Amino acid sequence: MQKKGIVYLIPSVIEEQAPDTIPACIINAVKDCRVFFVENERTARRFLKSIWKEMVIDDYEWHTIHKAENDVKAVFISTLKAGKNIGIISEAGCPCIADPGQLLVDEAHKNDITVKPLVGPSSILLALMASGMNGQHFRFSGYLPIDNMQRTKAIKALEAESQKTGCTQMFIETPYRNHQLMEALLKNCNAATRLCIAASITSPNEYIKTLAIAEWKKEKIDINKKPAIFLLSAGG
Repeated sequence: MQKKGIVYLIPSVIEEQAPDTIPACIINAVKDCRVFFVENERTARRFLKSIWKEMVIDDYEWHTIHKAENDVKAVFISTLKAGKNIGIISEAGCPCIADPGQLLVDEAHKNDITVKPLVGPSSILLALMASGMNGQHFRFSGYLPIDNMQRTKAIKALEAESQKTGCTQMFIETPYRNHQLMEALLKNCNAATRLCIAASITSPNEYIKTLAIAEWKKEKIDINKKPAIFLLSAGG
């Protein structure tokens, strides 16, 4: 009986200027794979070459995940059943966290295939660690609504839940809309609610700061077009 392949969840850099955030052991996992399913083939190839300069990129098989459509899932499972190990790589940070790779891992479990998560940088966890907020009870909500009314409603609901339960609320925005989200938070949150902004994590220009909303209104910051995570705590 053919032995099934293994799925390696390979973390990548959050910032290209921070290759030292990738543990050396990741190279061993990369060497154990023959096939890669990636969010972006160009950046994934460049990333792997940066941590293993001797890698001959064209010797490997590459597939783009997209949203893990049925044909992608079929190739993924057939490759594993053929005994080939697969590496899954996100565009930045840890795969399968706010990332389409999760759908492939779900298929792996349905087919009794071993999944090995590997240690690497996660902007969500790094932001939470540095925020000073509740790290035992937190919630990541991804992107908030774009529509102004719906976004206001979402912000107030997250703040109310945090006030009631002590939960740290975490969310993100497309970098070019960071300022609009910031304005909405300052307008709709209570003065005592704490907000942490973690931008350009692991880069030379990393910015992480936690203040009450009342204090943020006195600050001048520029996070336009910078990858950022927002954390909210109204639980005292």
